[in-house]
Amino acid sequence: MSLQYVGLKDINGPLVALEGVKGVAYDEIARIRLDNGTERIGRVVELAGDKAILQVFEGTNGISLTNTKTVFSGKPLEIPLTAEMLGRVFSGAGKPIDGLGAVFPEKMGDVNGQSLNPVARQYPRNYIHTGISSIDALMTLIRGQKLPIFSGSGLSHNKLAVQIAKQAKITGEDNADFAIVFAAMGVQNDVADYFRRSFEETGAIERVCMFLNLSSDPIIERLLTPLCALTAAEYLAFEKNMHILVIMTDMTSYAEALREFSSSKGEIPGRKGYPGYLYSNLAALYERAGVVEGSTGSVTQIPILTMPNDDITHPIPDLTAYITEGQIVFDRDLDQKGIYPGLSVLLSLSRLMKDGIGEGYTRSDHAAVSNQLFAAYAKVQDARSLASVIGEEELSESDRAYMRFGVLFEEHFLNQGFDENRSIDETIDLGWDLLCALPKNELDRIDEKLLDEKYNPERAARFMGDTTAVKSDIANEL
Repeated sequence: MSLQYVGLKDINGPLVALEGVKGVAYDEIARIRLDNGTERIGRVVELAGDKAILQVFEGTNGISLTNTKTVFSGKPLEIPLTAEMLGRVFSGAGKPIDGLGAVFPEKMGDVNGQSLNPVARQYPRNYIHTGISSIDALMTLIRGQKLPIFSGSGLSHNKLAVQIAKQAKITGEDNADFAIVFAAMGVQNDVADYFRRSFEETGAIERVCMFLNLSSDPIIERLLTPLCALTAAEYLAFEKNMHILVIMTDMTSYAEALREFSSSKGEIPGRKGYPGYLYSNLAALYERAGVVEGSTGSVTQIPILTMPNDDITHPIPDLTAYITEGQIVFDRDLDQKGIYPGLSVLLSLSRLMKDGIGEGYTRSDHAAVSNQLFAAYAKVQDARSLASVIGEEELSESDRAYMRFGVLFEEHFLNQGFDENRSIDETIDLGWDLLCALPKNELDRIDEKLLDEKYNPERAARFMGDTTAVKSDIANEL
C-alpha cells in the first residue's frame, strides 16, 4: 500500500519540496494531485534525510502548498516500447501527439537506460550512407559512432538534418532493419512543422520515430526528450536487432534547460553558468551509442548543436568534442555564398572513418581521394591568404591552380541540392574529376600506381569550360 503525502514544504520554479518522506529513491516518479483533481508528474532529483525535492514536468503553476497530494510510484520514469513506435510522433516526455491513439507496449523501458559493459562493446565498422558528398567522402559516418554537427544560429542545420534522415541508409543491405529516431528539443512551432511535413511528404516518416519538444513546453520535458529518444533507440537496436540512427537537435537548448534547472536548485555554477556536471551529463547521453555483443543492431548518434556566437570553444561544443568521435562543422562564409551544405572541411573530421572505409566497405581508393582532397583544400586556403596580401597577379602558377581548384571544389563537390542523393561511387568519381584539375605532380598523397591508373586531365574538362566564370569567382574570393 502506497503512502499519500498531503501538502508541500516549498515551491521554487519547477521544483517542489516535501518533508517526512520515507523509502523514496532518487529518480523515482511521483504523481501530484492538485485541488481541482488534475494530476502532474514529478521526479525525485534530490534527497536529504526525510526531505525530497521533486521536479514537476508540467510546471508548478496552480499548485497549492496545503492541499496538494503526492504519491510515489516506487519506480523511475518509463515509456512504452514497441516496434510500432516507427511512424509515430511523441512529445518530449514520450506521449503520443499525432492523434493516432496510445501505443500498446511490448514492454516498459526505464528512460535512464542501462550502463553498457565496456568489454561488451564492439569496435564500430561499416559506414552509413548519407548521400551528401562532403560527409560520405571526407567525414564518413560509421555505424555505432557518435558524430556531432556544430552549427550556428541561422545556418541550415535543420535542412541538413532532414536530408540525412530521409537519405540515410546502410549500403549493401535491404535497409528493412534500418530506422531513424529523431529528437527535437526547444524548437519553434514552425520548425517542428517543417520536420513533420518534410518526413511525411517524402514518405520517410514510416521509418522515423519522432520526439518533439517545443520551445513553449516546460524545460523539464526538454531534459527528458533525449532520454526517451535514446531509450526507444536502444530497444529497437538491441532487442529488435535494428540499425538505428539517432538525430538530436538542438543540444544547446538541452544544455540551457539543464543550466536553468541547476540554477533553480541553487547549485554552484561552472563555466558560463552551466553546472559542473554538464560534462558527465552529456557523456551519459552520448555514450548510449555503439555496437554491443549479442546483438546485430547498433545505435549511431548525430547530435546537432548551435554554437553561441559561433564560438567553438564554448562549453557545449568544447565538452561535446571531448566525448564524441569527431565533428562536422558548419562554415558561415560558405553558407553566405549560397553553398549547401556549407561544411568546413578543414575543421571537420571523423575519427572512426579510417576503419569503416576502403575495400569491402566503400571503395579501395576512398582513403587516397579523401586525403588528397583535404591536402589540396588546405593549400587553397594558403593560396587565398597569400593572394589577399600580394594580389592574385603575383601568385605562382601552382597557387593559381589551387585557387581555381578551390572554386571548383566548393561549387561542385561541397555544394549539392537538397534532393540530390549521390552514391559513394558518384562522390569518389567526382573527387577524382576535381583532382584532375590540378597538376599531377601536386597530388602527393596518392600512390603512384593508383595515380597512373586514375589521373587524366580530360576528366576536369567539364569544369574548366567556362573559364570566365571561374576567374570571376576567384576575383570574388579576393
